[in-house]
Amino acid sequence: MIASAHIDTFARDNLPPAESQPQFVFDLPDLQYPDRLNACVELLDRRVEEDAGERPCIITPAESLTYAQFQERVNRIANVLVNDLGLVPGNRVLLRSANNAMMAASYLAVLKAGGVVVATMPLLRAKEISYVVQKAKIKFALCDARLSEEMEKTKPLAPDLKKLAYWGKGGLETLMAQNGYENFAACNTAADDVCLIAFTSGTTGQPKGTMHFHRDLLAVCDSYAKHVLRANADDRFIGSPPLAFTFGTGGLVFFPLRAGASTVLLEKATPDDLLAAIERHRATVCFTAPTAYRAILGKLDGSDISSLRKCVSAGEALPKATWQAWFDATGIRILDGIGSTEMLHIFIGSPEENLRPGATGKPVPGYQAKIVDEHGNALPPDTPGRLAVRGPTGCRYLADERQKKYVEDGWNITGDTYLYDNDGYFWYQARSDDMIISAGYNIAGPEVEQVLLAHPSVAECGVVGCPDAERGQIVKAYVVLRPGFAGDAALTKTLQEFVKAEVAPYKYPRAVEFVTSLPKTDTGKLQRFRLREIASQSAGAKLAS
Repeated sequence: MIASAHIDTFARDNLPPAESQPQFVFDLPDLQYPDRLNACVELLDRRVEEDAGERPCIITPAESLTYAQFQERVNRIANVLVNDLGLVPGNRVLLRSANNAMMAASYLAVLKAGGVVVATMPLLRAKEISYVVQKAKIKFALCDARLSEEMEKTKPLAPDLKKLAYWGKGGLETLMAQNGYENFAACNTAADDVCLIAFTSGTTGQPKGTMHFHRDLLAVCDSYAKHVLRANADDRFIGSPPLAFTFGTGGLVFFPLRAGASTVLLEKATPDDLLAAIERHRATVCFTAPTAYRAILGKLDGSDISSLRKCVSAGEALPKATWQAWFDATGIRILDGIGSTEMLHIFIGSPEENLRPGATGKPVPGYQAKIVDEHGNALPPDTPGRLAVRGPTGCRYLADERQKKYVEDGWNITGDTYLYDNDGYFWYQARSDDMIISAGYNIAGPEVEQVLLAHPSVAECGVVGCPDAERGQIVKAYVVLRPGFAGDAALTKTLQEFVKAEVAPYKYPRAVEFVTSLPKTDTGKLQRFRLREIASQSAGAKLAS
């Protein structure tokens, strides 16, 4: 590894052993990077140096910033981090906000100062936030004041979190306004210094921290964005994924900055909000999930989205029917893709002229993919198996034994079942684990089970994904009640509200079925695959009726 700029060496010290990491591939000429590299310099400062300073950069309903104005905001936040809060290179910084200019600027500021970004979903509760804080040993946090309630609840649960600054009530803004803070000399980080720990839920319900380097942030821009998306400086990006998701950060921050384009950040991005903002801001590139594309289809009458020229879908499988309906209505070929937090962004997906409706696509230039059996042997075409991939990015879990499960023989095993055809196109079949993907959100069934089991009425439960026409899947809970409780509509509502109060609200079970027993193995382990079969049959019967 290259000599690190980190004074706080926690992140590098907790990388997986070299033999447990995937093989990284840099065959593409675009992926050759110097040893010293700061992602913020390459994504933002280079644009200003290239005379893009007066071009539009960040657009929100509340404000619009040019590249030069955005750079100054990033510099001011970086100065606050270093001079007022005491950050040194390698320190982790928790970020909490909806999608807005301050969130984007805070993200870039942490990178520029040599810190490590740990962005979290705005809907997370204190219990979930505290796990992240403790796992990543986080001392610093920048947060939207509107989210202060859960942050304050987090402090007694995670005493290491000592330096908090809120924006929106004048605290952070006052510090940013100091004289001389308009300039900041970027930390001379190594290309392989950790700059991002992105947390994702696993099948056990315990989040895993995935570590990415400065070079990784550029690699996804110089592979997928350059060779598949092919945006340019005149494009205006928009989308729904939160910046705490790497899908959102890539599509709404990294990609537009790398291209010298502009981006529209929306705090609320429901299909109605997104549709209106596309028309208002004349957006040209849209990132969202199949759920949103399906919803927008029914709202196109009277709307003008003629500015759109590219649409990207990820987060869940894109049904062929949705692709075709969108194409028929708009003439735009949705770019489907599969990515993961472990891989940082999309690694399979094809440009418009090469895509095949219903297929995810071919490996993105710079990546390799194959289908393997349970022993790691490559499978022939048209044979379902485990998806294995490698390229310039890959899985590096933060001090986690599950690294050995995700990486096998140098390949990243994504947890998806795929097959590929004779033309090299990859076709999604199903998730290989217990993850529920609902409207683009990854939800671990066991995590919801743990919450439900804490309610006094619940004796046992199993939580799985149930097919749903609108959301792809919904969270469905099968619940065995304790004696004295009645499984009625009132208790269903009570359990749903109980889950919402304990974990992020999008994880709550939209369907609850009360049962007398759960399917189990001879050793007493819950058979979730049986529950998934029951849920699928039930959903199919409802559709048939």
